[in-house]
Amino acid sequence: MPVLTSRIDLQGDQFQSNRAAQLKLIDEFRAAEQRVRDNSGKQAEKFAKRGQLLPRDRVARLLDRGAPFLELSTLAGFNMHDDDGRGDASGGGCIVGIGVVSGVRCIVSASDSAIKGGAISPMGLRKSLRAQEIALEHKLPIISCVESAGANLLYQAEIFVDGGRVFANMARLSAAGIPQITIVHGSSTAGGAYLPGLSDYVIAVRGQAKVFLAGPPLVEAALGEVATDEELGGAELHATVTGTAEYMAENDAHAIHLARELLANLQRAPLSRFAHDLRPGRTARRATTARTCSASSRSTSRSPTTSAR
Repeated sequence: MPVLTSRIDLQGDQFQSNRAAQLKLIDEFRAAEQRVRDNSGKQAEKFAKRGQLLPRDRVARLLDRGAPFLELSTLAGFNMHDDDGRGDASGGGCIVGIGVVSGVRCIVSASDSAIKGGAISPMGLRKSLRAQEIALEHKLPIISCVESAGANLLYQAEIFVDGGRVFANMARLSAAGIPQITIVHGSSTAGGAYLPGLSDYVIAVRGQAKVFLAGPPLVEAALGEVATDEELGGAELHATVTGTAEYMAENDAHAIHLARELLANLQRAPLSRFAHDLRPGRTARRATTARTCSASSRSTSRSPTTSAR
């Protein structure tokens, strides 16, 4: 192979000037990324009082310690819609990237519920669609930390059509044998409720997770029926009655532990429909039999549990 030589003079004035200009631009967008993180971090005290982890702390706990995490589309929607690019920068209202969980390379997605309740913005929606494309093309499992107010209705005309694509893609991913694990950390309404509903495995946090299309006030207004959050769509209801949730956790940290354990079990299960070799650098393979989890198969009674079944 011939050696390619460069005629660029690294010590020349033009090179040094261009380098300084590029480094300045990098500093500017890194500062913009930090403003997004700072905006989310403003709610730290509020989350602590509720006994919850901040969205970025959830992602940090989910990832293998010391493993790389490539965050994607960090400035989605910059200076668009409600994002002013300064104190109210939101990065599309979600955190998305490629990381390693229990030794498995996967897509990690988290609603940034510390910013506008995790409401989905038009550019945040496109960010999620891009993540699904990457997952489908590269056979990457998806782990989602969900706590979302659903679509930002101020921009519903820009959201609803592409929003349907997200749910269609979830069906395609499942059909392709690519596992989707969702942790429900808090209230997930409207479009936010479809995400766990279409996932392959759902972990709900006791006393925090709420999954319904509309909350108690709207139910009362429409039907005259009074119901609490828990009665309408709490973790216990979905783990013991509706079957939406396979596992119920005691808190955010416990839910994340279960998700890590579940992904590791799926990797080890030789007969699983999701038994790709999911480790980084390995070729994906499809199994022909129905999915199982090596800890145990999905229970038809769907009784709540805090350990892998």
